[in-house]
Amino acid sequence: MAPQTAVPQIGVPNYDTLILSDLHLGADMSRAREALHVLQDNQYRRLILLGDIFADLNFGRLKKEHWKFLGYIRKLSNPKRNVEVVWVEGNHDTGLTEIMSHLVGVRVYQEYQWEYQGLRHIAVHGHQFDGFVVRNFAVHYLIGTLLYLQMQKWDSKNKTVTRFLDRLGTRWQRLSEKVAHGALAHARHHQAKRIFCGHTHAALHQHEHGTDYFNCGAWIDEHPTYITVGEDGVQIHEYIERPDDLHSAAEPSLADAEFAEEAGFIEDGEFEGVAT
Repeated sequence: MAPQTAVPQIGVPNYDTLILSDLHLGADMSRAREALHVLQDNQYRRLILLGDIFADLNFGRLKKEHWKFLGYIRKLSNPKRNVEVVWVEGNHDTGLTEIMSHLVGVRVYQEYQWEYQGLRHIAVHGHQFDGFVVRNFAVHYLIGTLLYLQMQKWDSKNKTVTRFLDRLGTRWQRLSEKVAHGALAHARHHQAKRIFCGHTHAALHQHEHGTDYFNCGAWIDEHPTYITVGEDGVQIHEYIERPDDLHSAAEPSLADAEFAEEAGFIEDGEFEGVAT
């Protein structure tokens, strides 16, 4: 029997592909609750998680809303949903490939390509075009990840200082320019008309010599963004706040771990060997 096609819901946006990146689950600034709203409020044939979905390998940092996001991804990966879920590995996700395939039933790629409306599309996280990360992976992890996570705990509830430093670092390293340049060259080499990245935490569209580069932005900022690909082309959307979007910077608790266990994520020691 052929698989059933999902029936479009009236008034609900329907896209070929929805893309979001840099959620950094486990970080105090991660806006997992709002990202989940985006997934629930839209229809799409394909979902691409474009890297750095986790802050690091320490699952003990995950809060209840982080586990809920992962639970929804696992539901979407059920073949009955008729949604192709693609996870593209980012530099913060390194080492999670096998774990994530088992945890949420999603295949993890270094790079993903697909065809839509006769055009080749590429999704790659973008750290491959960031020379500092490529050359200094260990230093970047110690300073750019562990220290950054600790700074979020020292910062105010609104994370004003940490967000400012994140934007300053992007501008100082000229990350947006470097990643865009490398991505456009990569797309032309593979004869793709559109290429999508994350990594810089800055949403961007750049057109050059018939090729379009799009950056998804991030979900640790005051103005998170995501991308859709559909009949109306490619659009960068800024998330619109809802009345129930109340952030909590609370520490992960035993209740969060219990929620993960009740949701079926912690079974048969599947996280054995992963820092908690």
